[in-house]
Amino acid sequence: MRTLLFLLVSGLMASTVSGAGDPAAGEAKSETCKACHGPDGNSPSPAFPILAGQHADYMLLTLKEYKSGVRKNAIMGAQATALSEQDMKDLAAYYASQKGLESVEITEF
Repeated sequence: MRTLLFLLVSGLMASTVSGAGDPAAGEAKSETCKACHGPDGNSPSPAFPILAGQHADYMLLTLKEYKSGVRKNAIMGAQATALSEQDMKDLAAYYASQKGLESVEITEF
């Protein structure tokens, strides 16, 4: 029983580690993204979302949805179409590692 449990946990840990993106590779792949989302994912324009600090799993899901057409946006759909699964993981890891907007505590309404 312990052996079976060990094998299951080891397999889960290996799949999690092997499925992670590489932030350094993501930075190298982010050149096209910088035009709209800024050099580090902190968009200079309110027209484009801030990617810096987003959760990697959310970013990965979003890119997959643009690629599949579930999310509709002509620019992002075209950009995501050219990305491989590893490209998307790397980009998600890179932007998740960046410092995004800081939370602001609201004390009055």
